[in-house]
Amino acid sequence: MFNPKTNTIAELAKKVPELIENLKTIFDQPTNVYIDFANVIHWQDKLQWHIDLKRLQQFLDSFTNVKNVNFYYGTLVGNRNSENIIQKTKNRRYNVITKPVKIMRLSIDISSIPLDSTKIIEQFIRPPLLKKLNIETVEFLNRKLQELNKQGVKYLEDRKCNFDVEIGRDMLIDYHENKAQNFILWSGDSDFADPVKQLLSDGRRVSLFITVRKVATELNELKKDGLRIFEIQKIRNFICYKREIRLDKLPIKAKRTQ
Repeated sequence: MFNPKTNTIAELAKKVPELIENLKTIFDQPTNVYIDFANVIHWQDKLQWHIDLKRLQQFLDSFTNVKNVNFYYGTLVGNRNSENIIQKTKNRRYNVITKPVKIMRLSIDISSIPLDSTKIIEQFIRPPLLKKLNIETVEFLNRKLQELNKQGVKYLEDRKCNFDVEIGRDMLIDYHENKAQNFILWSGDSDFADPVKQLLSDGRRVSLFITVRKVATELNELKKDGLRIFEIQKIRNFICYKREIRLDKLPIKAKRTQ
């Protein structure tokens, strides 16, 4: 059932009745939603609009079968903006799962290695590609690092905070505890292929809410097993910042979820 939580949602819904009917078929059973926000936040560059977490929550709450919304995102300890995002999200209807972001320092100091060595650059280039690089290219890259060294840059920071294990685990726990019949995953990461395949094989319904260009091949292949893929461009006006609402971006005709 669709019960708009705000007047804006209600007015927008009137303009796209076929889209709302399509969404009602997706949310037609007890549903849990799993948002891999570290993945989702990077979609915004491609989408060219921003996801408003308050409006997203209001939109999901408009579907009465949505029982739980899990929000997974790392906390950069000591960073006010990062900590504020987590706190504001906790203050809404999301179940927030967080952990500290790990900051790793990767040395780019080449002062003690020869120019034709791959010791430093192998931290940043995957082995299949590294093997294809000739000596001239390796030396060129090392000279670029040498230039950074002269500017005083001796290391780079790499931030990591992956929730693939937690999300996959929570989806399977919710299945085994019969907390949902319908699973909505906001991520296109290939690491979710195994839990998604397990849920589908056990008769549960799984949908990806995604921008299609960000779907891993391993997940795309599960469409034949019943995985549904929903392009979030279709719901832009319901979940973007209000200043980014574009009525000219309304779908002409809502296609059924793949």
